[in-house]
Amino acid sequence: MTSRRKFIQSTALAGAAVLTGLPRISAAKEKSSSIVRKPIVLSTWNHGMAANEGAWKVLSAKGKALDAVEKGVNVTEADFTNHSVGLGGLPDRDGKVTLDASIMNEKGECGSVAFLQHIKHPVSVARMVMEKTPHVMLVGEGALRFALAQGFKKEPDKLSETSEKAWKEWLKKTDYKPVANIENHDTIGMIAMDEEGNLSGSCTTSGLAYKMHGRVGDSPIIGAGMYVDNEVGAACATGVGEAVIKICGSFLVVELMRQGMTPDNACREAIKRLTLKNPNYKDIQVGFLALNKNGEAGAYAVQKGFNYAVYDDGGNKLVDSDYFMK
Repeated sequence: MTSRRKFIQSTALAGAAVLTGLPRISAAKEKSSSIVRKPIVLSTWNHGMAANEGAWKVLSAKGKALDAVEKGVNVTEADFTNHSVGLGGLPDRDGKVTLDASIMNEKGECGSVAFLQHIKHPVSVARMVMEKTPHVMLVGEGALRFALAQGFKKEPDKLSETSEKAWKEWLKKTDYKPVANIENHDTIGMIAMDEEGNLSGSCTTSGLAYKMHGRVGDSPIIGAGMYVDNEVGAACATGVGEAVIKICGSFLVVELMRQGMTPDNACREAIKRLTLKNPNYKDIQVGFLALNKNGEAGAYAVQKGFNYAVYDDGGNKLVDSDYFMK
């Protein structure tokens, strides 16, 4: 017979599922591999291939996942030809490049910066916020002052030639509408597990092109653009941040994995939830990427076109994500 304690626990879980809208999952978890695949690193979009190379240098030398996810996305931040990450990104409507980034380690410690200008590696500033302050997030002028105090160099306030040309062309019509899968890259999110089985994640972006000055998306918000729980797994998001924030996307994916879902199905459920909360979902792109403690990966997107890079002992490869709109 079912014990009174088990009955109460099952009843409480069912009630929570009704209240939160989370799917009810049976006590029997979805089938998962017993072989742990580690080390491993995942990152969003095709620029994740180069970022993974940077991260793998750390992981293959038995380094920490935290160092890997920082050094990995540093590669993308330093690529001035990239128009969605770092100082080479497309500006806001005032012609200013503003940067958002976050990082999180296996202990649940995290740091982020938002609306940061003039700094080449915002994710490294986010790590300093985590390690050097009692805070989680610094923004704007305060984030810049902190970065300079930590020894980061203030870069010139100058757009790349390509970004400036595109911005001036946009000014002729000033029509604001995010374009899905633009140039096959967006925010870069990275999640990794090291040889010790510890997880970490990072996320960095220059945000939506031609956004309102001061706009902040999901990337620096812990639980939206990226989230890590070392007992369960890690997840990150890419695409239109407003839609991700509405469902606390990355946190949701990790919690679904905690309930027993595979990374793939957790991402699918999160996208399903997102489409219900965003009636305009046909006009936007959002993708989720997840990794569990067994080193199993999964992804799902609103529209066709999202891909992600995976690097493990089998090498570095690009994978096309499945998607909702078919």
